[in-house]
Amino acid sequence: MSQPPLPPTPPIPPGAPRIPEQPKSEWQKFIAGFGYAFSGLGYALRTQRNIRVHVVIGTLAIIVGIVLRISTVEFAMIFIAITGVFIAEMFNTVMELCIDLSTPEYNPLAKVAKDVAAGAVLLNAILAVIIGLFVFGPHIWAFISSHF
Repeated sequence: MSQPPLPPTPPIPPGAPRIPEQPKSEWQKFIAGFGYAFSGLGYALRTQRNIRVHVVIGTLAIIVGIVLRISTVEFAMIFIAITGVFIAEMFNTVMELCIDLSTPEYNPLAKVAKDVAAGAVLLNAILAVIIGLFVFGPHIWAFISSHF
């Protein structure tokens, strides 16, 4: 999915006063890093339709896991699958933004790079579905068998 280009950063005119960066302790830098990370998560959730779809699907998977009383290990597998799809989707977003930034006009290699990144997300989503089938399948089968 193509992103709208970010507005260009205006150049700092020569001689303009620069605000000196305040020296930060290592602890302050560490804490500030969390702010940047949450900002990136927020950006992805606000701008990426597929990530919002994955949020809904991941939430449904967690609810189904609770209803079916899956084990702790099975929940760990589901959380790994959900997180893997999110990470792949976010890397896909990074790739698309970097490509759009480096080549604003159409470029066939840019298309290939975006397609490959999207393919990686698709492959990860397929893996998540397979994990879901292995985890939920026996529980759903047992539920159906005991109720019908």
